[in-house]
This record gives sequence, C-alpha cells and structure tokens, in this order.
Amino acid sequence: MTDRVRSYRYVGPAEVKAAVQPDGKGQSIRSRADLDGWMAERPAEELAEPFTFVVDTDGVLRLAPRRSEHVACAGGGLVLSAGEISFGRVGGGWEVREVSNHSTGYCPDTTSWPAVAEALGQVGLDHPSGFTQQVVFRRCTTCQEAGIVREDDYVCVFCGSDLPATWNVDPRD
Repeated sequence: MTDRVRSYRYVGPAEVKAAVQPDGKGQSIRSRADLDGWMAERPAEELAEPFTFVVDTDGVLRLAPRRSEHVACAGGGLVLSAGEISFGRVGGGWEVREVSNHSTGYCPDTTSWPAVAEALGQVGLDHPSGFTQQVVFRRCTTCQEAGIVREDDYVCVFCGSDLPATWNVDPRD
C-alpha cells in the first residue's frame, strides 16, 4: 500500500453505530479457504446479490450479508474502504465480479481502491482493476449534508450550493 493510507471513520447516523454489537463484526476473509467456508454457509438468495464489505485497518477483508450496515461489519471501527462486492464461481472457486465503494455510512473516496485490491490479493482472488462502480461522496460546505455526486454534477441536492472537487466528507479531516 501507499505510505499514506487514509482511514475512514463512520459518519452515518449515531443511532446506527450505537446499535453495533462489539462481537458482531463481519467475517474476516484471509484466505480462499475462509471465503469458501463462509460462502458455503450462505443461502442461495444471499449468493445471488452483492455482499457488504469493509477492509479493516489491518488490511483484512470483512464480509457480511448485503443488508448489513457497514459499521456493523467493521465492528464500529475505522476502515480503509467499504462498499458492496459480488462474487461469481470460476472453476472450483470464486472470483470478484463487481465491487463498489458504495457505503453511505463511511463514504470512502474512490482513492480507497488500493486497499481493496491489496486485501483481495492477499486472499488470492481475481478481481477487476478498480471499482466497477465508483461512488463520489462530498459534504456540502454550506448546509453540511453529505451526499453522492451524480453525473459529475458537483451541486448539493439539499441546498443547491457548489460542492468541493476533493473528498471532504469527514468533518474531522
């Protein structure tokens, strides 16, 4: 990874983070065997849709069912990236088909991809060369709402103000 890796703090609703159970982290995936075992336990309907993922500050991929909160998958902690990930069968194993940084709780920048690529590489998974869906998050400097930039329109959907060109979602950064 690069010398300066940004970690992301949860910036979503406080009540969601307050509901996180300390032992409720997502499944750590450190090897193909970890992934194979975890996937074997998933019902067919879960396998058909993306999973929630985070890369924790140790660079470990953590997975949870799609409707899980990213902050719960991270056990309430900081992350290097977060989003949704889809897998497909290839031969006798799995490969990553799609991966995004879509997490409205952490709002990671698109520049968090190297952390994801490294975590997937450590597991030995084939994966795309970048996020297959990049989500651009910004915080409005006028109304302080965080939101998604759509179609390169850097205008706040809440108040109409211009949004900054660079990531600024965490007010503590």
